[in-house]
Amino acid sequence: MGTKKKKEKIHYIDDGRTLADMSGVSGPRLGGSSTRPRPNPKDVWSTYWGAVKMMFVPMLVVICALIIIYMILYFLFTVM
Repeated sequence: MGTKKKKEKIHYIDDGRTLADMSGVSGPRLGGSSTRPRPNPKDVWSTYWGAVKMMFVPMLVVICALIIIYMILYFLFTVM
């Protein structure tokens, strides 16, 4: 077989800085004016109603499954 290459050993040097040192990053300051416009109520309502429509059928399936499980357990423990 061939000879294996040795992996290069990496040496880390601690320079005392923290990971949260973001002094070199520039951007919008906190407390400034918001650049994103507020959504109008029609958009908010359409987003909400779309989410409710997506969750309606799975919610009915879960509720029906719980009712069926309850009925089976009820009949098992009361009739017998």
